[in-house]
Amino acid sequence: MPSSTDISADAALTARPAITLTIAGSEATGGAGAQADLKTFQQLGTYGITALTCIVSFNPQDNWNHRFVPVDANVIADQLEAIQTCYAGSLKSVKIGMLGSPATIDTVATALGNQEWDNIVLDPVLICKGQEPGHALDTDQALKAQVLPLATFVTPNHFEAESLSGITINNVEDLEKAARIIHEASGAAVLAKGGVRLEGPDAVDVFFDGETLEVLSAPKIGEVAVSGAGCSLAAAVTAELAKGATPLEAARTAKAFVTEGIKARVSSHAPFDALWQGFAG
Repeated sequence: MPSSTDISADAALTARPAITLTIAGSEATGGAGAQADLKTFQQLGTYGITALTCIVSFNPQDNWNHRFVPVDANVIADQLEAIQTCYAGSLKSVKIGMLGSPATIDTVATALGNQEWDNIVLDPVLICKGQEPGHALDTDQALKAQVLPLATFVTPNHFEAESLSGITINNVEDLEKAARIIHEASGAAVLAKGGVRLEGPDAVDVFFDGETLEVLSAPKIGEVAVSGAGCSLAAAVTAELAKGATPLEAARTAKAFVTEGIKARVSSHAPFDALWQGFAG
């Protein structure tokens, strides 16, 4: 008969959280990027890890545009080597956020190929205002060629959905069409975000996985985007998938999570508010 110590040890093992990795940039104000991802993972009950790809700091002297500094590709590779070795066999879910350069994308794509994944959630950050236009275009093309085909779930915002689908999105019907096109191109489940960009009283997102199309809607909370909403949505999807949810269940939970976080948003001296992941804490 097992001792109480053995039973306690077994219970502790059973209760261990799912492990979730974010490969993303640091955002200095704490509202977005890896900081938002880790807060979301913690709030939703998973063990969060991050590999940093770049350092982004808004510039209050230049209309709060981005100051973008990439992390050396060898340093990114070192981070991922340590993470994947440390959690070999238990790390099955990853969220990919800001990559920022073709060299980073190549490094991350190589690391992703070094193991099997249950869930690769891509938040396809295509533009950083701190980048030169030509460099940004090279980065976008590399992301579409090397990372998008690996994704199992993609969460494009309005601009990214237009870029990935090649169509103009003016309404929910367009958003539905874009979600279908992106799914056909990638094979991934898609949560295309209309957010505050589409006219009407509701913030509308569209889920499509090749079989099920569902419109997720919630009343708009203001008409201005909130920092960290997109990052937190993708991170919430990742956490829920890691815990065993279906893609549609993960999308519904993530939508509700972000809606509540926007309601509880944090203001500052910046011209934007930040989502608060700890609203339920």
